[in-house]
Order: sequence, then structure tokens, then C-alpha cells
Amino acid sequence: MNHPKELLERNFPTAGQDARIASKPSLYGGPDSSYELAFTDTDFLLHPDLRPVRMQLELLKPEMVQREEGIESTIVVFGSARILPAEQAQARLAAAQALPDGDERDLAVRRAQRQLDMARFYEEARAFSALVTEHSAQLDNPIYVVTGGGPGIMEAGNRGAFEVGGKSIGLNIVLPHEQEPNPYITPRLCFQFHYFALRKMHFLMRSVALVCFPGGFGTLDELFETLTLIQTGKCRRRPVLLFGRDFWSKLINFDHLVDTGMISPEDVNLFHYVETADEAWATLQKVYGLGQPDPDHACGW
Repeated sequence: MNHPKELLERNFPTAGQDARIASKPSLYGGPDSSYELAFTDTDFLLHPDLRPVRMQLELLKPEMVQREEGIESTIVVFGSARILPAEQAQARLAAAQALPDGDERDLAVRRAQRQLDMARFYEEARAFSALVTEHSAQLDNPIYVVTGGGPGIMEAGNRGAFEVGGKSIGLNIVLPHEQEPNPYITPRLCFQFHYFALRKMHFLMRSVALVCFPGGFGTLDELFETLTLIQTGKCRRRPVLLFGRDFWSKLINFDHLVDTGMISPEDVNLFHYVETADEAWATLQKVYGLGQPDPDHACGW
């Protein structure tokens, strides 16, 4: 049976259509009016009582976009925003060495030398991300690098994927000091969050591995939340790779936690130390077999 075209069209106008109609000047427009559509009323959406709605939106927006982009598996790259690329660190050391002799120069040189020493982690994060992106591109289920979207190790992670022509994800967050997204994130996959909790949830929802470089409070928060979820069975076990045994063993005395009964002896097997991008990728290949993670093992909601 043939039906007139208009009988098969949408029954109701879309929200977008009504929003455009409602945007026309009205007798009841203005700051003291409640006439504006609820879903276009920013003041209403930002009301404290609407927090559950805003949290739902922060869950749904990245989820829907990643689903539309066909992203099923990710590797999370965590690490400090303060670690510099090697060339920048070298330039800072040269500038410090050019200062007049004295205590100020000595302090500047020590700090710059330390930054240069740590710069190797930027280069390893960059190389690791390139390896993941290149080697997984041919898989039926490619793996995408996801970072916190900022500078330092986060930039290195996105940069490595960008430099080999791949996509990567950046989960930025609004901070008082205005974290700006690094320039290497795929624009369609560059998100911004208000809630730390929803951001950390998205880090893990599709992850098949966590790769953690040296970092401060934020990195430790992300690392230990992941380890806690795995330890308690709230999230399936996945490889957790810590770059730089010397850094991590000085920072956290895991043996002391075992000796004092704060963690079980087997809990130290929840993570592995690695030193290079090649070693990290080889570890993941060994765990998953031919570098092909099982998408069904993604962290549940």
C-alpha cells in the first residue's frame, strides 16, 4: 500500500526545531521570565538541583560520540603534565647554564637537568602511542590511545598517535588554572569535563590496559583508583604498566604495604614495571596474544 509522504514523516517536531521557533523575541523574554524552554535555559541547567542531569550528560556525550566513531577499545596513558619534550628540556638547561655564576644558576641548572632526565618519559610515551596506533590499525577492533588531554605526558600520548596518522582521545577537565587541550587530539574526540568522577569513569569504560608514567597527585589518584577497582573486583583485571621502576619504587614502598599487611602479597602482581615503549607493547602483545585484546573484556558500567 502506498502512503502519502507526509503520513510517513516524523509525528512531532524535533527539539532543535522547537528551540529555533522559541528563540524568536517574545513578550515574556528577559531575565525575570520562566518562559524559555527548559533544555535551552542555561541558568536552569546550572541550578544545583540539576546536578544529576548534568552528570548524566557528561556520561552520555562522550559515550555517544565514541560509539558513533566505532571506538570499542582504548589504552589509557596517564602521567605528569609537567614533563617536557626533550628539545624543550634541553633548551631550558642551556638557558640555565648561560646564567651568571652563583647559587641561583646552580639551582636553575639542577632543576633543568632534572627536567631533561625526566624528558625521556615524554619520548617513550610518544613512541608507545605511535606503536599502539600503528600496530592496531589493521585489527578488526583497533585500539585508540586516550589521555587527559593536557600537556606533558598527555600531549606525548596524543602526539604519538597524531604523528602516525591515527586518531586519539583527550578527556580534558575544567581547572582553575585553565588546562588547555594539547594540539594533537582528534577534534571529534576532544572532550571537556566538569566532574572528575565521570572523567575517570570514561578513562576505564573502554580500556584494555593502563600505562602510567611518572606523575603527581592527579596521576596517583588515577592509578590507585584503577588498582582499587581491580583489587576489589569492581572492574575486570587488565594490564597496568608502570613506566620507570626506579621512580615508582622510590615513590611507593609496596614491600612495606605487604609487610604491614595493608595489601596482600599477590596485589603486587596487579602491575608490571616497564622501561621502554617497545617493552610495554611487547608486554601487551604477550598478555592478549598478537596484540588483539578482547573487546568483551572492557570495564563494565
